[in-house]
Amino acid sequence: MKASKLAPWLGAFLSGAVFAGPADYIYTPTVEYGEREIDFKFGSARQPGGSESQAASIGFGYGATAWWFTELYLKYERNSGQNATLTAMEWENKFQLTETGKYPVDVGLITELEIPRDRSNAYEFKFGPLFQTEFGKLQLNGNLLFERQFSDGLPHKTEIGYQWQAKYRWQPAFEVGLQGFGEMGEWNNWDSSNLQKHQFGPAVFGKIALGGRQAIKYNAAWLVGTSAAAPDHTFRMQVEYEF
Repeated sequence: MKASKLAPWLGAFLSGAVFAGPADYIYTPTVEYGEREIDFKFGSARQPGGSESQAASIGFGYGATAWWFTELYLKYERNSGQNATLTAMEWENKFQLTETGKYPVDVGLITELEIPRDRSNAYEFKFGPLFQTEFGKLQLNGNLLFERQFSDGLPHKTEIGYQWQAKYRWQPAFEVGLQGFGEMGEWNNWDSSNLQKHQFGPAVFGKIALGGRQAIKYNAAWLVGTSAAAPDHTFRMQVEYEF
């Protein structure tokens, strides 16, 4: 499709959204065919005003092909002084676009559709390219993400964000690194610097083999806000049982 024909369509789509939550994680572009997993994520964020928000999700995923991984989640949220409530169901699909290790950079694509429990709330759709490269034992990831909300009668704009990760693969059961997340606002009209959200911090990773295809994978990070609108600090973790 020529750029002149693509531009109007892209502009119409990319023309609303709340973005990353405390339980969000770094997407990677690779897919393992036949892999099944039970996935638990949790996060807690303290805002500049002192309030605290928590989020969690539990899901089941399956490597349906050598290039497509699909997963369904139930998502929960809790704010200060409130009980945890089921807020949404999410359908995530990851597509591996290049053969692992064939090119200097592995490339994938992520799509997520979030369906709110309360149908008066907006649906959310997220998508974006995923990149990964390696230098010896150092693995680097960088993702560019777009998110838009959809609801009847309300105008929404597509927002842009990013993720990055640097991981040193010291031992299979214990690796160390850094993670970072950011939100810049509308994709074609970024917020002023004091309204953008940027945070990063140290992270740990690991995979514990249990025999056969079974394994426990984990990662966790402590993130510090580096902009005025970001949470002061966020703790996030993910545990997967693969089989």
